[in-house]
Amino acid sequence: MKTITMVRIYIREGDKVEKQDLMRALFKHLHDQHKVRGLTVFRGVAGFGSNGEVHADDLLRLTVHLPLVLEFFDAPEVIEAVLPQVQLMVPAEHIVCWQAQCGFD
Repeated sequence: MKTITMVRIYIREGDKVEKQDLMRALFKHLHDQHKVRGLTVFRGVAGFGSNGEVHADDLLRLTVHLPLVLEFFDAPEVIEAVLPQVQLMVPAEHIVCWQAQCGFD
């Protein structure tokens, strides 16, 4: 077993960074520049943040900014190199990390 670091990033559809779609920018950055071992984007059907504003998928809302969760993992040293750049794009309180065990070498 090998120790890895898991990272979860909480954003919303429509979030932007430098006029680009934030999810796509993060995905491209993690895939192309850092080549992390795995990344999945989850789309929530509903959620709310610290301000209590509800984001939900229903017919009554004309504009929906559903929650998105990007989850990825790699060796701790790779994640340590990735996080400072990710924190320039996403507020630190929207990023959660933890250690886990994995069977890859």
